Amino acid sequence: MILIADSGSTKAEWVVLQGGSADDSVFTRGINPYHSSPGEISAIMAEGLGRIAGKRFDHLYFYGTGCNTTEKENIIREALAGLFPAGAISVGSDLLGAARALCKDDPGIACILGTGSNSCYYDGNSVITNVPPLGYILGDEGSAASMGRRLVADILKNQLPGDIRSAFFDTYQTNQAEILDNVYRKPLPSRYLGQFARFLSGNLDTPGIRKIAVTSLDEFITRNILQYPEATESMVHFTGGIAFHFREILTERLRYYNLMPGVITEAPMPDLIRYHLNKTH
Repeated sequence: MILIADSGSTKAEWVVLQGGSADDSVFTRGINPYHSSPGEISAIMAEGLGRIAGKRFDHLYFYGTGCNTTEKENIIREALAGLFPAGAISVGSDLLGAARALCKDDPGIACILGTGSNSCYYDGNSVITNVPPLGYILGDEGSAASMGRRLVADILKNQLPGDIRSAFFDTYQTNQAEILDNVYRKPLPSRYLGQFARFLSGNLDTPGIRKIAVTSLDEFITRNILQYPEATESMVHFTGGIAFHFREILTERLRYYNLMPGVITEAPMPDLIRYHLNKTH
């Protein structure tokens, strides 16, 4: 019996594999060792995993945001060991999980486009090179946070048509003061800004809106993907809500840069399940 977890900062999905198929799944709050203390992480697991806590798994695979150093990996490993009986525990980054889901055992470029963004060159087994994402202030090009930031700035600086600006304020029942308070005073501004990407995807027939999407995706391609020497010879795969909902524009922009579009999925878990099931046979 195997347990797989795929965790972002807001939500984590846990899937039990038994008898050659997915047997059970549980959702908990997201786990990020950069944002939560070891005690808080243990509490999140204990609170959300009551149904499967104490089961004896042959192997636990945890893929999560923030799991990019030995120190952070060990925090997760110790929390898991405290909740489940002895078994092998593997902890890796959400990027490794995405690469295994998208590329399986083949080399390729694996990318995440969600609230944030990330990418790597994967050799079919491990992440070999990674252009640092740097977060929504210095990087995260092509992400929901980046697109949302551009949209809000254009709305507040009157760079979009009046009907679009009115529709935005009507949709979110907000105003400039509230927006600035959420961005500059409240926690998690990237998550706040990221919610507005949905407005972009619903208004792509407006030239100014489409330009935001195209510019953001172009920046992700030029500042990240094209830095990998293998980019023009590899399939370029994506997972994440932004990749999935903007897949038409994304595919178009990849071809513009002479890149080969690969798999585009909304979330990695279904393919992670297939990856690990294949490894058990």
